[in-house]
Amino acid sequence: MDLRSTPLSVSYLTGRHYRTGEPIMLGLAGGIITDCRVIPADGLDGESEESLPWIAPGLVDLQINGYGGIDMNAPDLSEEDVITFIERMWAEGVTSFYPTIITGADESIHQGLEVIHRACSRLEREGGGAGGLHSIAGIHLEGPFISPEDGPRGAHNRTFVRAPEPHCLENWQQAGGGRIRIVTLSPEWPGSEGFIHRCMESGIVVAIGHTAATGDQIEQAAAAGARLSTHLGNGAHPVLPRHPNYIWDQLAEDRLWASVIADGFHLPDAFLKIAHRVKGDRLILVSDAVSLGGMPPGIYDTPVGGNVTLTPQGRLHLTEQPALLAGSALPLTAGIGHMLSAGICSLGEAWDMASIAPSRLMNLETEAGLVPGAPADIAVFTLQTGKIRIQETYKRGKLQFSHPA
Repeated sequence: MDLRSTPLSVSYLTGRHYRTGEPIMLGLAGGIITDCRVIPADGLDGESEESLPWIAPGLVDLQINGYGGIDMNAPDLSEEDVITFIERMWAEGVTSFYPTIITGADESIHQGLEVIHRACSRLEREGGGAGGLHSIAGIHLEGPFISPEDGPRGAHNRTFVRAPEPHCLENWQQAGGGRIRIVTLSPEWPGSEGFIHRCMESGIVVAIGHTAATGDQIEQAAAAGARLSTHLGNGAHPVLPRHPNYIWDQLAEDRLWASVIADGFHLPDAFLKIAHRVKGDRLILVSDAVSLGGMPPGIYDTPVGGNVTLTPQGRLHLTEQPALLAGSALPLTAGIGHMLSAGICSLGEAWDMASIAPSRLMNLETEAGLVPGAPADIAVFTLQTGKIRIQETYKRGKLQFSHPA
């Protein structure tokens, strides 16, 4: 890769455009993209196009519980853990993400939100007000306002599942410094419509997930302002009526975007293909990774699942029941690679599902992509046999990760 500076303090990246494959030169200055131009065939200084890395917008993960041994829901989560977590996200090409706090006791949720808020505030102070550099775009609260039923509830603790409570959310929002931006709930609870409307008015995106809601309840939730389906196809009963059921209803609801875990383990390719065809540019890839993501293969003892096995392929399952998954352990790049290798869509389409699409849903400036004036949140990567390897990550034009040579 060619990276050089001019007297105008403009840095240039040379590589292939992730959508077109054309060799491009990307100018970065002042935290934004200043230029994006195609390099003519005779302007590569003897390099072949195939030898160039790919250049793409930084990834945006709307749902991530942990990674690299760090758990956002751990009772001993520290500010240093959150800061280290940000660095681990940069190593995966993720320039914006929403750490996810799940169903738990009031004090546990409060503590997790507070620690993340303190870490963000500290980084903003140390960065001289450049708060965008820390990459946490908001917090995702997944629960506790979800279905109490086995199946839809998933691994969430039934003890703490409850109906939507506005005063609880207000208290948690205060603990999190106003950083809660996504709330996943089930609209099967009475009063859900009013709760959704209040969230929408306060700038929180409401997602339907871990639900056993009826078609009417899903329609009413969308009418009240719900905008997203959380990891659609997972967090569901193992057996459903052919029709109607809440998966079909959410697929058919045009007002709902959908997120999916496309790691190759959580959903069959047929479902991913259908979701892509139905939702189009409103389909979003999420990692939903847990703390064992990015860790060496082996058997681990966990607080929730007990003994779990992480395979060399990245599949995480209960050790005694290999058919049962114990969470996601792969980064967003694995989902992109799977969508591509399975023939469901192109590299550019898959990458947009994990960058442009979530940015659009959350109204982030990064939805502009690789155009002049857009934030210089950039991922540089190589691609071989469907495997994506991050080489460099830039946040607001600053190099935050570089793969060792």
